[in-house]
Amino acid sequence: MASIRQVVATTPGVPATDGDGVRMTRIIGSPQLNVLDPFLLLDAFESDRPEDYIGGFPSHPHRGFETVTYLLAGRMRHRDNAGNEGVIEPGGVQWMTAGRGIVHSEMPEQENGLLMGFQLWVNLPARAKMTEPGYQEYPPADVPLETRTDGTEVRVIAGTTGEGTSGIIRNDYVNPTYLDVKLPAGSILEQPLAAGDNAFVFTIEGSL
Repeated sequence: MASIRQVVATTPGVPATDGDGVRMTRIIGSPQLNVLDPFLLLDAFESDRPEDYIGGFPSHPHRGFETVTYLLAGRMRHRDNAGNEGVIEPGGVQWMTAGRGIVHSEMPEQENGLLMGFQLWVNLPARAKMTEPGYQEYPPADVPLETRTDGTEVRVIAGTTGEGTSGIIRNDYVNPTYLDVKLPAGSILEQPLAAGDNAFVFTIEGSL
């Protein structure tokens, strides 16, 4: 019989800088919430001040996990040493599997205006730590949008909603559910989760 999970902890995140001085809020990977297996890190960035983001994330290595970049405003360009390159736009997503090792950069494709989004790090299981690097990038139009009768909108990046809409990301190693949900005031969303899965909610606007 299904049961409703209770919220066991809340954290506001902590101010942080990364890359070449990019200002952000670190939610997972902070002293308050070090790791939420398999999630190693969650950063949220939002600023219309170019000095807060213009330095971007110059070339740097990753190994043994996956990075997920999802934008709500602005544009960022990805390049890596495997020959992948692309621009992430608002509502677009990039999912990179570092595997046995990759060097990449993510730089603002703008000199001013609002840049807002998230980066999530997902740990790879031991059997996949040395897998070949991989790269998936999808524009906003390719990310499934589920609209419900009460006005709720669900952009499905990965996983499957309770109403059966599946995300654009296909993954051979870890299969998280990643949803961007817009809830009208007073509405309710129920999302099935496997019993052993950890879960979190990040409130972008409003309150729960």
